[in-house]
Amino acid sequence: MEPGAKVYSDEHGAHWKMDEYEHSMVNHLEAYVDGNVHTNGMENFWSLLKRTIGGTYVSVEPFHLFRYVDEQAFRFNNRTMNDGLRFRLAMRHIVGKRLTYGELTGKTENPPSEEIPF
Repeated sequence: MEPGAKVYSDEHGAHWKMDEYEHSMVNHLEAYVDGNVHTNGMENFWSLLKRTIGGTYVSVEPFHLFRYVDEQAFRFNNRTMNDGLRFRLAMRHIVGKRLTYGELTGKTENPPSEEIPF
């Protein structure tokens, strides 16, 4: 995030030190929404991630968890696209990249040289 970005959190975010961001909180003991301040987007994201892991993938190795989170973030950030456009966007990101089986399974010392997050 860029300095000056707006960050919304629940009451537990009061302990964060984020001087470079505009931080607003909503206390869920009082209300779930305070004007534009709410955590509904993040709650929706984690709900979708949990349903995807429990219903689509069923079993997830901890070694690969960050990949599942990245995939869900890509889908969530591009949720206004239809499936075809989202697929084409994903394919444009993998052109010229190579992922070996050893890198995928963590059985090699050489991680990919450059990873571009979606």
